[in-house]
Amino acid sequence: MTTPVRKEILHVLEELSQRCPEVRFGQLIVNLSYLAKGPTKEATWDVEDEELLAAARKHLAERLQKQSDAA
Repeated sequence: MTTPVRKEILHVLEELSQRCPEVRFGQLIVNLSYLAKGPTKEATWDVEDEELLAAARKHLAERLQKQSDAA
């Protein structure tokens, strides 16, 4: 069963993918895990769904702000 948190992660990842087409999906996941846990080799394995969601939301908000500022 897919949890509500995981569904939201997938929704935010879809939006990030649309707004950052130059970033490969694997890069996006690793970058978000680093944002959530810090740049360690364990980050991708250790990040919890809630932490990943928070990092993804923050990254999306920053991208939207940059695009808004550029317009």
